Amino acid sequence: MEIKIYGSGCSNCVKLANNTEKALKEAGVDGEIIKVEDMKEIAQAGIMSTPALGIDGDIKAKGKVLSVEEIKELLQ
Repeated sequence: MEIKIYGSGCSNCVKLANNTEKALKEAGVDGEIIKVEDMKEIAQAGIMSTPALGIDGDIKAKGKVLSVEEIKELLQ
């Protein structure tokens, strides 16, 4: 599973990345977390509000920090 965290590296982006790591561990799911900080790439993905979360090419959330539980639901 490929998981992308889109954002400039702000505190919310870091928190989303940390929550995603916890969710992967708690759910027992193997996944690779990729941080996308290039604004051109973020814009090309159609994201205007960060942080954002993408799973296997699908953008699942934009402009908010998801909780560990919310991310676990998306991983199922």
